[in-house]
Amino acid sequence: MQHVRSVWFNAAMALTLGLAVLSSPAHAVLFGGDDEARRAILDLRQRLEQSQNATRALIEQNAQSQSQTQNQANAQLRSALLDLQGQIDRLKSELAQSLGAQERLARDLTELQLRQKDVLISVDDRLRRFEPVPATIDGREVMVDPAEKADHDKAMALFRQADFAAAQGALESFVLRHAASAYVPSALFWLGNAQYANKAYKESMANFQKLLSMSPNHPRAAESMLAISNVQIELKDMKAARKTLEDLIVAYPQAETAGTARERLARLR
Repeated sequence: MQHVRSVWFNAAMALTLGLAVLSSPAHAVLFGGDDEARRAILDLRQRLEQSQNATRALIEQNAQSQSQTQNQANAQLRSALLDLQGQIDRLKSELAQSLGAQERLARDLTELQLRQKDVLISVDDRLRRFEPVPATIDGREVMVDPAEKADHDKAMALFRQADFAAAQGALESFVLRHAASAYVPSALFWLGNAQYANKAYKESMANFQKLLSMSPNHPRAAESMLAISNVQIELKDMKAARKTLEDLIVAYPQAETAGTARERLARLR
């Protein structure tokens, strides 16, 4: 641009000087007359036009160059902006994915905590089912398994309803399932009574005898011996019945059942 301005300035200066010379008194001497002066002026005009044309060409060339440079700069800027927008879009996508992953992790954590809570509650419930509970068995306070207590109570409920067949089945099942339970001696006693009611005399006597063998000091022991004598009477074995009553009086003289045994023994003689 500076070069263009210099060319234009030089051309203007040349034209100004030429006109000044032609208009001076000495121009006739320099050019030798009007014809020569006119030719000189025409020559200067032609040079000025050439200079103007060259200047315009340079200006146009410089404008085109600047336009191309500006276009290239604009293209580079647009490319940079597009690349930046692409990076922004990718970052937004990654951020959305990260937020989505965080939300999924939060949901998974919440679900895991809920499942853990359910498991803990379930384990706690199971532990409670297996945790010993207090129970009163024939006047004695003992600790028993909750499942044992539930099964025993269910069987005894059937017995109290006088459903002796169902009670017999429930008590037999109880003795098999809970062979080490503190309820077993009591269960044998009531099982013998249920079997006696069902006229299963031999089975009844066997369970009363098992109770005596297992726990001779059981609160139901004297009653079991009296029940055995009843079974023997039903089986028409009077000799065995008298022997059982005599043994009862000797083994449990202070028991209330001993008085009942004396009365029955007197009737059998």
